Amino acid sequence: MRQFIFFLFLLLACFLVLMPATIKIGPRTLYRPQIKYRDLEFHLGLDLQGGTHLVYQADTGKIAAADRADAVKATKDNIERRVNLLGVSESLVQTSQVGSDSRLIIELPGISDVAEAINTIGATAQLEFRESAVATPSAQTDFTSTGLTGADLKLAQVQFGGSSDQISGTPSVGIEFSPDGGKKFAEITKRNIDKPLAIFLDNQLVSAPNVQQEITGGQAVISGQFTLDEAKRLVVQLNAGALPVPIKIVEQKNIGATLGSESITKSLFAGFVGLLLIWLFMAANYGIKGLLADFALIIYILITLSVFKLVPVTLTLAGIAGFILSIGMAVDANILIFERMKEEIRWGRPVSAAMELGFHRAWNSIRDSNVSSLITAGILFWFGSGPVRGFALTLILGILVSLFTSITVTRSLLRLVYTRK
Repeated sequence: MRQFIFFLFLLLACFLVLMPATIKIGPRTLYRPQIKYRDLEFHLGLDLQGGTHLVYQADTGKIAAADRADAVKATKDNIERRVNLLGVSESLVQTSQVGSDSRLIIELPGISDVAEAINTIGATAQLEFRESAVATPSAQTDFTSTGLTGADLKLAQVQFGGSSDQISGTPSVGIEFSPDGGKKFAEITKRNIDKPLAIFLDNQLVSAPNVQQEITGGQAVISGQFTLDEAKRLVVQLNAGALPVPIKIVEQKNIGATLGSESITKSLFAGFVGLLLIWLFMAANYGIKGLLADFALIIYILITLSVFKLVPVTLTLAGIAGFILSIGMAVDANILIFERMKEEIRWGRPVSAAMELGFHRAWNSIRDSNVSSLITAGILFWFGSGPVRGFALTLILGILVSLFTSITVTRSLLRLVYTRK
């Protein structure tokens, strides 16, 4: 009985996750419960919802030929960090060689503002602290490098106010140095008391506040005429690090949903037809046991879709294919169990004993087949990229949930039926 209470609570939780954000019943509107800092909507990939496609060319002319491949790879890794800090799911960042030119191809699902994506990804964000070389500096050339750069940073974050020459409530960027960077900063501020210490970003002067005293806490504030969006963008760039190789945009475009709503509808209809055929096959071959397996399959679908929302999983066409494939694998376990039960009954076992032995003796085969599938899917996820990883992830989650439903849920339902008989 406790298992069925658990299943009921599990189904209720699934319905709460899967239900629309709002439901109108007459004049009243019901709102779905929300999870703090998380939305409960399906995340669609570039092929289903469209997004931004960017192509950059890397300028490797000043880099030794032997080091160019490593420099381009480091730039790719840096851009991936920036994209992750933007919160883009199922993004694709890859390199391409066109003759002697090295290019980076970036696809960002759900991002329609091309200008914002270019500003965030393509900016070099080279931060440098410089001290004055003359008594009263009046130009950028009057400052010399201190050796303290963005490479010495540990963390950057948006804050409001934080410096004596700044209006309260104005966005600024608070930075925290690494231990070595903090020591450098303390030495620099000590020798520049009552002198300006300039902050340059991409060789452009941002601010040059006067140093009042030695700063030993390893923290500073970059203040300027920042808007909130500019401060956030600068934080993303600083936390990801400066790009090792300068890049320039050579292609940019918005991509519409390549499948379109009609193709998505056809794909879902095909999945429904396949599911219906599975239900009919199980009912026709195994009778009441097949119907119970069909019910467990419905529970499997509800749980898996709920997990996709909660993780969240970005659904592409390949990911949907992985989910549909896992549905077929979910009934494989039940088929093995039911065939084993038939054998036990032919050998003269009572139905209830045959049921328990069927689950027990089929488990080794079920375990080994699913483990081998998990290993294959894990390899695809580890070495793949983009849609391949989406396919592998949905397949892995589907296999794990199917083990729960095909063993636990189906067994509980069979015990209920045959115990009453």
